[in-house]
Amino acid sequence: MKTPTPAITTRILTIEGDTVERRSDEVAAEEPMEVRVVVEKNGRPLRHSISVTMRTPGHDFELAAGFLFTEGIVADRGAIRQIGYCGATPRFAQHNVVNVFLNPDVPFDPEKFSRNVYTTSSCGICGKTSLEMVRVACSGPPVGTFQVDEKYFTQLPEQLSKAQAVFWRTGGLHASALFDTRGELLILREDVGRHNALDKLVGALFLEERLPASETVVLLSGRASYELVQKALMAGIPVVAAVGAPSSLAIDMAREFNMTLIGFLRNGRFNVYTGEHRIALTKT
Repeated sequence: MKTPTPAITTRILTIEGDTVERRSDEVAAEEPMEVRVVVEKNGRPLRHSISVTMRTPGHDFELAAGFLFTEGIVADRGAIRQIGYCGATPRFAQHNVVNVFLNPDVPFDPEKFSRNVYTTSSCGICGKTSLEMVRVACSGPPVGTFQVDEKYFTQLPEQLSKAQAVFWRTGGLHASALFDTRGELLILREDVGRHNALDKLVGALFLEERLPASETVVLLSGRASYELVQKALMAGIPVVAAVGAPSSLAIDMAREFNMTLIGFLRNGRFNVYTGEHRIALTKT
């Protein structure tokens, strides 16, 4: 069986000025992954395909668990009995189908949750398209009673950059990094998809029963979209910082749920869009 790998080696032709060179290079791996929910009915397992996403192989079970949690399909770790690759698929594709077995007492409505969609690595599953739907799935605003100063945020991108092992080999991955209130890196996950990177991070917390993550800050390597803020909200993360820009709907959601949202965090500066009460300013 093929072992999943986050990067692959390929031959390339490099042209720089008058210099032409043939050499090997590493690129980020991208493969489809199907998530199936398996429930028992009349003593037989029934499999329901929930989503197909293009992802970087690795941390696949975290990705599946994080996706199911942030989409409101499972509420806690006790809902999942087992996660595994599907052995019934062809051997070359067995790492691309993940079965999530729910416990018998967990309610599951396939008509409600089955999406039957193809998801690109760039846009993710955009199932939550309004704030009203998030209000139903979310139990309440994240707590996050801590305060940090502006220097706390300006040192985060460097930590993220140093920890992105596969990015430095390929240059082609997004990342989500979780920090504690002292600025210590807790978890980092990489993926070709921004949404997948955060789902992997949330999935790791979910499987270890470390949610809600009330005393943490998440840093996104790209922009802060509505879906990413929603996933942080579901995980109880009160502060979302992004290297790129936030969208208007992301700002609306962060403001409504009392989250702190930071954008354009790079080169020693950043913008605070909501939740400035969590920042203890040392400058005026």
